[in-house]
Amino acid sequence: MIIALLVLAGLAAALFLWVAGSYNSLVTLRNRFKNAFAQIDVQLKRRYDLIPNLVETAKGYLKHERETLEAVIKARNIAAAAAQAAAANPADAGAVKNLLGAEAGLGGALSRLMVVAEQYPDLKANQNMMQLTEELTSTENKISFARQAYNDAVTTYNTTRERFPTNLLAGLFNFAEAALFQVDNATERQAPQVKFS
Repeated sequence: MIIALLVLAGLAAALFLWVAGSYNSLVTLRNRFKNAFAQIDVQLKRRYDLIPNLVETAKGYLKHERETLEAVIKARNIAAAAAQAAAANPADAGAVKNLLGAEAGLGGALSRLMVVAEQYPDLKANQNMMQLTEELTSTENKISFARQAYNDAVTTYNTTRERFPTNLLAGLFNFAEAALFQVDNATERQAPQVKFS
């Protein structure tokens, strides 16, 4: 009888340790992908801060391109609001999807601005414009690296939460699937061109 109780106590302890370990592992992985999203958020904010300066620099040269400049500012504001909503809860797949859509709109507006700016040689030669476009290009690269790190963290988290028997625990404790930061539309996959040649 004592041996049976010891065996049952040992099994209960092993089950408790497995549950605690699996739960802690899921929490750790969820926090890693949230941290990775925070790194994307930092770079997006940097880009959002650069865009008004870019538009202000271009304004004097692009007097007849008011619609293009307004479209860039509007897209920037929409993307900044979507980024703020996604940053509040990176585990919300809907918020991340909204951010992706807003980022695609901003990328398109920036691309149109750069195409228009190509038509103004004085603007292309402006030192401030060259510096801003270089900073924007650098920021785009940092965003790409941050997205890669985020997607790696999300993949690890999702794989862990979907594996048996951890998936039982994930469902019990509401560890929802995290969304990858990916673009569904092939035309949206192209980064905005910010180089002047």
